[in-house]
Amino acid sequence: MTLTAVEITGYRSIRKIRFPVRQLTVLVGGNGVGKTNLYRSLELLQAAARGTLTDEIAREGGLGSIFWAGGKNLSPDGGFDPKYRTDGYRKGEGNKLQLAAGFADLADGDFDPTYRLELGFPTPTAAAFPNEAQVTHESLDWQQRGKPVNLMERKGGVIWARDAEGRRETVDDDVLASETALAALSGRTEIALVRDSLIAWRFFHGFRTDADSPLRRPSRAVTAPALASDGSNLGAVLATLHHIRGDRVDLDRAVADAFPGAELVIPEVGDFASFGMRYEEMPKRVFGPHELSDGTLQFLALAGALLSYRLPPFIALNEPENSLHPSLLPVLAQLIVKAAERSQIWVVTHARDLADAIAAESGILPREVIRDDNGTWLDGLTQIGEFDDD
Repeated sequence: MTLTAVEITGYRSIRKIRFPVRQLTVLVGGNGVGKTNLYRSLELLQAAARGTLTDEIAREGGLGSIFWAGGKNLSPDGGFDPKYRTDGYRKGEGNKLQLAAGFADLADGDFDPTYRLELGFPTPTAAAFPNEAQVTHESLDWQQRGKPVNLMERKGGVIWARDAEGRRETVDDDVLASETALAALSGRTEIALVRDSLIAWRFFHGFRTDADSPLRRPSRAVTAPALASDGSNLGAVLATLHHIRGDRVDLDRAVADAFPGAELVIPEVGDFASFGMRYEEMPKRVFGPHELSDGTLQFLALAGALLSYRLPPFIALNEPENSLHPSLLPVLAQLIVKAAERSQIWVVTHARDLADAIAAESGILPREVIRDDNGTWLDGLTQIGEFDDD
């Protein structure tokens, strides 16, 4: 399942936006324009599939903290209240969050589903806490011979879906308003396909490089086809490439390009898997993860994420240039473009040098993230959700 389009309404700096997603998508912009909000919206879609969406929103401060910030929702006493809308809010704006994702099933050209989700505050009679996110609408549709077909729909407390014969039936599952039907009804084939595709996504929002970072500790000796989001199995990922797959050509080339004269050492695996670096000026000494610089460790983690044995179907990188010397950005660009041959890659960056290096390597134009009175937007994006240069 390939992600083809994203639609976001009412999330922080995003008033409303819909845009296509390619095999390699690069978003570049300055601080405060909303790049991370675009990235975070994808994480919320995955949380809907995992069944942890309301928990994720609660960690952000609840619905009152994440709604579109372009207007004011203040009660007379200065507190948040969706009933009081000012500063240009149209009717119905400011009290709901909507997310949608369109997919294409490359294995079956007839199944191109779209998942939609709307969240709002609890009704006065709802069995929920005041600022708890509630699913007010949810649907899963697909195109059959050019016509939309509903596979699942939820309005308020009523959920219906298609049975094995394609007949519409009401679902009796005891699904709370704070739970998503996408997670609760995953026993149905088409719903499970979309849910599993979202869960398989992998997000990398920087890696800790402090003394207690998971990157600096040995990994348990378990075959690791992909890097964990926190990089805690980096030693196992590198050892899997070297000892299990027996192919570290791309990895060695990346290390040689990034650190001329240096060698990545991956020792034999016992109870744990680890790695180190040997430098030309000190050939008799291997520097372990606990001794490496922040930039070196960050680069090796990115290499592990982008060159692992089996890449996730979708990888999102948020500002991967952090802690990296500018000289490493062309090498990182090569890793990203190489990974896009095996996975769908989404890159959010404020480093124009990285965006330009990716463009030079791939021919893919980076998209500029901008912000005006109508919120976060992408330069060149038309109101119908396409780029004017496509």
